[in-house]
Amino acid sequence: MNVRDVLEAYRQGSMDLRRAEQLLRMDFLERVGEHTLFDHAREARRGIPEVVWGENKSPATVAEIVSTVLKDRDAVLVSRASPEHAEALRSVVDGHDLRYIERSKLVVVDRRNDRPKVGRIGIMTAGSSDIAVAEEAKAMAEVMGCEVMTEYDVGVAALHRFLDPLAKMLDEGVDALVVVAGMEGALPTVVSGLADVPIIGVPTSVGYGYGGRGEAALMGMLQTCSPGLVVVNIDNGIAAGATAALISLRCRRKG
Repeated sequence: MNVRDVLEAYRQGSMDLRRAEQLLRMDFLERVGEHTLFDHAREARRGIPEVVWGENKSPATVAEIVSTVLKDRDAVLVSRASPEHAEALRSVVDGHDLRYIERSKLVVVDRRNDRPKVGRIGIMTAGSSDIAVAEEAKAMAEVMGCEVMTEYDVGVAALHRFLDPLAKMLDEGVDALVVVAGMEGALPTVVSGLADVPIIGVPTSVGYGYGGRGEAALMGMLQTCSPGLVVVNIDNGIAAGATAALISLRCRRKG
């Protein structure tokens, strides 16, 4: 059914409002060039801003996709983006609305300067090598409307380092915590054993030799003995930030 069919069925009373709304949210596909079929309703269904994967796409292709995305929304992210991607986007986006986080290889386009911060989450990293992934999670959660508290380089190599930052985040009322770690990935499990909020563990591809591309950290987090810790894929700060934000925004939803 196209939009007109849905509206006509609703007008005639053969379809209720809930079903009409459901169908309309699934009927916003647009072909971008010869390379992309874009779903304009995805953000409306999921509450997560559009994220364009930049790697293996030319700067011109990314710019064309972002131009389409911004026709009916004010924010989009481009992950695994190069400086060339960022430069191409400046030709289609006001420079004041574009930010390139170089160490995270992330472009953030957000035209909502006055967006209120509704949710609140915390992000911790085990080491400074994990900050790039943490900053990806932070950017995602901020675009979704969260205030983000961060504390970096507080891993278990010096166990006492994370206690005060964790206590402060919990006292400030974070609704979820993103904990990023490479090597053996121990920090999320330790935090999960002490915190009464959902923990999202993010393994990073930081480490030596066998298992050093994030596999050891991923397996360690998956094998945690502390309930309440969930794990995203290696280096996937985007997913962690989105999940934490969804939790927080749902917690604070009125009505």
